[in-house]
Amino acid sequence: MESSSPSPPDGGSNGSRNGPGQEFRSQARDRLIQSRLTPNAISIAGLVGNLVAAVLITQELFVWGGIAFILGSIMDTLDGRYSRMSGKGTLFGAFLDSTLDRIEEGVVITAIAWYFAEQGNSLAAAACVYVVLGSLMVSYTRARAEALGVECKVGLATRPVRVVILSIGILFAGGFGSGNFELLAPAIYVMAALTTVTVIQRVWHVRRALIVEG
Repeated sequence: MESSSPSPPDGGSNGSRNGPGQEFRSQARDRLIQSRLTPNAISIAGLVGNLVAAVLITQELFVWGGIAFILGSIMDTLDGRYSRMSGKGTLFGAFLDSTLDRIEEGVVITAIAWYFAEQGNSLAAAACVYVVLGSLMVSYTRARAEALGVECKVGLATRPVRVVILSIGILFAGGFGSGNFELLAPAIYVMAALTTVTVIQRVWHVRRALIVEG
């Protein structure tokens, strides 16, 4: 028997209509989905943005490099959502997205390591190498765990967290505050610590999950 309760008016279950901002986003989303744009094209755009960021960082143009890195990272977050909304996603697209994410992060951090080497800061340059390894291990532990049938999204240094920390470090690489305190090296050190903790968290999580299943 059908319910006799009246249907809610357009705009949501709370009875309020969509505002102009919501309607604009909805129309923009529908136009985007109907376009010929593919998730792979967005992924490639993210790669280009990160490559531009890497070049700018080697030229010590940190503010512009930070902006390019942020825009490229935003594209990285959009491709997955767009893939789900549009139904245009493919298995290869998911593989390409994950692969490009690793390349982009590695390229930008390599550029930062180059900068530190030029400045004679060998400790920070070495930390960059460690961060690349740590980031790869964060992704690897999740992929390997899921291959074993264990969901593994735990840990502090997820991709969005790393992007935020690195964005702050790049934008304020030239100094922050009245003390001219540079944030790029501290950002790298924080990422090194967090990726280490995250790998340990994921190894421990998988161990516990497999023991329970066993």
